[in-house]
Amino acid sequence: MNEPTRSVPAEITRPKYIGEKVKRLEDPRLLTGAGRYVADIRMNRMVHLAFVRSDQAHARILSVDADDARAMPGVIAVFTAEDFAYIPDLSAPSRMKDYHATHCPVLARDVVRYVGEPVVVVVARDRYVAEDAAMQVTVDYDTIDATSDPVEAIKPGAVALHDTVPGNLVLERTFATGDAPADIAAAPHVVEGRFRLRRKSPLAIENRAYVADYDRGRDAITLYGSTQVPGVVRDELARLLDLPGNRLRVVAPDVGGGFGGKGSVYPEEVIVTALARQLERPVKYVSDRLEDLTSTSQGFDEIVEARLGFDTEGRFLALDAEIIGDIGAYSITPWTAALEPVQVASFLPGPYRTPAYRGRVRGVCTPKPPTGPYRGVGRPMAVFALERLVDMAAAKLGMDPAEIRRRNLVRPQDFPFRIGSGIRWDHSGFAECLEKAVEVADITGFRARQAKARTEGRWLGLGIGTYAELTGIGSRIAVAPGMPINTGAETASVRIDATGSVTAVFATASHGQSLETTLAQIVAEELGVRPADVTVVQGDTGTTAHGTGTYASRSAVIGGGAAIVTTRTLLKKVKRVAARLFDVTPEEVETGNGEIYVPETNHRIGFGDLARAVYSDMTTLPMEAREVLEAQGNYDPFLGTTTAATHIAEVEIDAETLAIRLTRFLVAEDCGRMINPMVVDGQVHGGVVQGIGVALLEELHFDEAGQLLSASLADYLVPTSAEVPKLEVHHLETELPDNPGGFRGMGEGGTIGAPAAIANAVADAVAHLGLGINELPITPSKLNRLIADNQKTE
Repeated sequence: MNEPTRSVPAEITRPKYIGEKVKRLEDPRLLTGAGRYVADIRMNRMVHLAFVRSDQAHARILSVDADDARAMPGVIAVFTAEDFAYIPDLSAPSRMKDYHATHCPVLARDVVRYVGEPVVVVVARDRYVAEDAAMQVTVDYDTIDATSDPVEAIKPGAVALHDTVPGNLVLERTFATGDAPADIAAAPHVVEGRFRLRRKSPLAIENRAYVADYDRGRDAITLYGSTQVPGVVRDELARLLDLPGNRLRVVAPDVGGGFGGKGSVYPEEVIVTALARQLERPVKYVSDRLEDLTSTSQGFDEIVEARLGFDTEGRFLALDAEIIGDIGAYSITPWTAALEPVQVASFLPGPYRTPAYRGRVRGVCTPKPPTGPYRGVGRPMAVFALERLVDMAAAKLGMDPAEIRRRNLVRPQDFPFRIGSGIRWDHSGFAECLEKAVEVADITGFRARQAKARTEGRWLGLGIGTYAELTGIGSRIAVAPGMPINTGAETASVRIDATGSVTAVFATASHGQSLETTLAQIVAEELGVRPADVTVVQGDTGTTAHGTGTYASRSAVIGGGAAIVTTRTLLKKVKRVAARLFDVTPEEVETGNGEIYVPETNHRIGFGDLARAVYSDMTTLPMEAREVLEAQGNYDPFLGTTTAATHIAEVEIDAETLAIRLTRFLVAEDCGRMINPMVVDGQVHGGVVQGIGVALLEELHFDEAGQLLSASLADYLVPTSAEVPKLEVHHLETELPDNPGGFRGMGEGGTIGAPAAIANAVADAVAHLGLGINELPITPSKLNRLIADNQKTE
């Protein structure tokens, strides 16, 4: 056989890429301004949209006068709800018992239910004309009473926001193991509290934006969207517009952040797509910051009333909780209103061995924008409430906060461990993360500094936040809440083309997590090429049959799992073909650094040579040996994998101004096998900074009637470098989880652990005043009110 060979050294060291700080492949494009975001897209004959949004929280629409807008030069059309009567309402059904779905029209019809709800859409030659015309539209409203307080909204006699949601109660569910109320009544010690996490905005640096391009010849549409879930959007648009999926393509180009806010289906996406088809020309909409703050789904907004019973040794006996989740005006599509509040109840028992648990959760409609996915989903509230109770229990016993956690954490010999809500923890570094964080923090040294500072009139505090979460959630967990989609599987396709180039296609959609780099590292290591040799294609429904996108810390576990499974199948093909060329068995063939070879021989070819032998050279290989160098695969972890961490925060509070300054923050986390330590550090840092905002700064203020009072970045405050200390991150790799890569998700952990650690640190700093921190964000003005209220009761 005519066998291509090269004169190279016999021994080749196969480089390892998983676990290495490979430079981001995205950076040359993004850092030089060559990225392509939706706002960058320009097309011939493109028109622009502007929305007239409700300035009322709850009101009947009496009339719409758009005559002056239609008469303006450059205005092409003005549309109201009746023009989209053929489009079904957005709805998120659920199989959950006692669940009441809401129905959200793409433009408000008859009634508006939150400030910012779209009522009218103006189409014009450019955005400036569209906005000017929108200002000329007059909407006459008849105000309807409503309350923005979820507790008041479910009281008898409260005005109903929807006829289909009796008593404004969208859902009610109870988790129970044992008899928690009875065990708490019999417990030697009990601590309790009412905890509140205020509403947040995901606030991505890029606002939501969409461009729809219509192909008249095929009656097909391509929607370019700043979305995390192109597959979900495609499937929902196909249903709403009655179009087959092969004539509807959704592409997420470069996306400037999401944090969950771009993880749902929005009316604007439907309208942009429908109008492109109706007008037979490209249609573009880019929201501004005011629209983003008032119409993008919001996060958290829960009240937890909880009691923890424990014995004189500090061992937990029972946990009982009542949870109210403010879901806003509509149940978010497709995740349902259960997404956030039910996960609070699910994760509330945390990483501890608490024998009895009862958690009742209620989701309540209020006249505010819908709540939806937000980094951490439910767990920041659950961890905040539980970790405050843990610190309160330690204080009641005069016990070190680290010691009470040590006595109650799930131990290595306990795994797998099922908590009271039914969640199953697999092996993760619960205890190891705590011990590492405590060791590095030098708590004994801090207590000495704290005591000295108090004599000088300075208030120092240290707080611990320990948590566990499920990541890479598989299909069994995804369908348990009755959601209408399966989020537990991921597909991949990896191919070598006729030139030897490697292309890996995924249904994931990166919005800043370095997925191009990390997925390329996985494929490169498995196949034996360099990361730079791999082109990663993602965020395009035209390239995959199914896929939901990127959210819930799933891309490393599920996307990485699909990459490994698929690439290993392709590697078997490569070895079989090379074995025919070399006249050896496939087991003798190795790959590495872009070469295919047989160790201790001079049999060497590049991937390009192999591809030519398969696709182009009709004399080198017999027909039956010419395998298509492509593989497709699917990975579903079924349940998911557990990630754990401990965060420790140190704060200093100015006794005069009550300004709260974060002076130190450290994280000990177990994300399993790290794909790229540099990327892991970046994700932890970003999550912690977002958690700092949750704890100290960010709050969407609504008045009693539902008017948003913090609708600009002058009022909605986010962390800057001035509020962030140096972040210390310590990585642990305990027993690796049972998935192909040994990966655990970690993208959300910073936001989950940081609020609780900071709340406990502030509580520690003001413990001498007899105060507790039960609401976040905690600000100087709120701290001042706590001190004043405490002085009144003394």
